[in-house]
Amino acid sequence: MRNRYLDLLRAAAVVRVVVYHVTGLPALTVLFPAMPIMFALGGSMMAASLDRTGPFAVEKRLRRLLPSLWVLSAIAVPAMMIDGLVWDWKLLMWFFPLEDPPAGGPWLEALSAMWYLRDFLWFVLLSPILLPLFRKFPLATVVTPYAALIVTQLLGVTVHPPILRDLMLYGGAWVIGFAHHDGKLKDRRLLWVAGAAALVAAVWVVGHPGPRGYDLNDIPLGNALWSLALMLVLLRISPKVPEWRPVTVLNARALTIYLWHVPIIVAMTHAGETAGWAVRGWWGDAWRMAVVLALLGLVTLAVGWVEDLAGGRRATLVPGRPAPSPSPSQELLSRIQRLPARLGNRTPVSASAPASAAAD
Repeated sequence: MRNRYLDLLRAAAVVRVVVYHVTGLPALTVLFPAMPIMFALGGSMMAASLDRTGPFAVEKRLRRLLPSLWVLSAIAVPAMMIDGLVWDWKLLMWFFPLEDPPAGGPWLEALSAMWYLRDFLWFVLLSPILLPLFRKFPLATVVTPYAALIVTQLLGVTVHPPILRDLMLYGGAWVIGFAHHDGKLKDRRLLWVAGAAALVAAVWVVGHPGPRGYDLNDIPLGNALWSLALMLVLLRISPKVPEWRPVTVLNARALTIYLWHVPIIVAMTHAGETAGWAVRGWWGDAWRMAVVLALLGLVTLAVGWVEDLAGGRRATLVPGRPAPSPSPSQELLSRIQRLPARLGNRTPVSASAPASAAAD
């Protein structure tokens, strides 16, 4: 049975990512650190899949993750090559991105958010090792990524390759997802940990502002610790959340929305600049948001069904659509078809039984 609360968190994270990439408001990274929360939710789902199907969960996750990327790659890679990108075997990474695939021209910016799929892919591949390790050494497994990040930040060390840097930044969130699945976040003492992490994060962020001020994307240690605090609070609770159609749609199309929203934003921003329109400020953000949402809706209708097929579901244009009510003739036919079964299941009444028994 689906956890509607986790669906709500995932939907909120997807919306926050789109709004942030349109507006660039640093406050959004503080109010709701979407990417760590998405990794935590991914870790929780991966742990559940591993418990159900063992190592086959990796294949299942890859099957859900990659087809939507292949659709985008089938458009982006030929377009980049037509625009002058030289053939390189690393272009094949667009179909299995274990490292950053090459990009060029306007697509370099449009595909800049692909790091999330690269990291997610690595976390999925490592999970059959990480989950047993977490269950044997839970505290050490959670603390290690944060400790490594703290050391590198204090020493000012630049970490390469990028996936190793992101393992330190988001690996803790993924393992927190394991803890959520195993029910280990209910301990009240973790609220003290959340408070301490939030305090240290605030002190660090204030003392180490980035080029965009207090945008946590530019402050890795502050981002990791502040996200840790919110995850320990948000994933500790499990309120009953009613089914809501927009949340269902956003969850069923989350990958499509994530993959396509940045290319659409980049295209609309360049088009606005070429036309001489304002692309910043409240008016620039407002018109771009409206156009981006409209185009994103059209693209999602056009290719979002790939997520249905990848998940082993029947392809639909709009997921979660309620089944149409049967017509009167269909309802009558259905009742007629069920009538023989009902008559066959009726227990005959004995002739010697009292009349009241027949009435019952």
